[in-house]
Amino acid sequence: MRETDRPRQLPLDLGHVTAYSRDDLVVTAANRDAVALIERWPDWPATVVVLAGPPGSGKTHLASIWKARAEAIELDPQSIDAQNFQATNSKAALVDNADSPGLDENGLFHLINAAHASGGQVLLTAGRFAPAWGIRLADLMSRLRAATTVEIHEPDDLLLAGVITKLFADRQIDVDPSVVQFLVRRIERSLSTAMRVVERLDRAALELKMPVTRALAAQAVNALDQGQSELEL
Repeated sequence: MRETDRPRQLPLDLGHVTAYSRDDLVVTAANRDAVALIERWPDWPATVVVLAGPPGSGKTHLASIWKARAEAIELDPQSIDAQNFQATNSKAALVDNADSPGLDENGLFHLINAAHASGGQVLLTAGRFAPAWGIRLADLMSRLRAATTVEIHEPDDLLLAGVITKLFADRQIDVDPSVVQFLVRRIERSLSTAMRVVERLDRAALELKMPVTRALAAQAVNALDQGQSELEL
């Protein structure tokens, strides 16, 4: 029986939890420097640390680990309330996607000053280094130039394989290592792409009532290459 001839069922979105603990973090040369700096907290070389890397490189995972460890308050990049940071008596603040459009430059400037005055730290995540953010407030740019910047590189084979394995495990799916290696060789070198392809394979396997095989993985990759919004089964 061909895989496409198997009986299908409507896949129900039962939800799954993406694990963001330190134990779930895959460490390779691509992210080792960033992991080391996060684990070094609170012994940081500067009040502000910028964690920069391409989309899907693992910034959210590292920031989540640090946020829990530091008991940090997370602030919206478009509405940074330094007074709220001070009122909570927190010693740590996280601003995710700090290079997104509409950054509250005045708010970030005052947040950095408040953290410096209290002996706290600020973690900023971004896709680019601060000079590329288009900052117009000169005093803020001065503060950001004094920040410590650590880069997460595009995932290497080891990191991509580890993340794909973890994503399947998050969905309680057992896959043969050959399937993981096939995906590592074929998909775009991006953790966000890995997330999309694993989600597609999960849905397809549920609909076809079959395990995730290499053949099914090939269909999912081809669908991504062709820009299909869904895997055609």
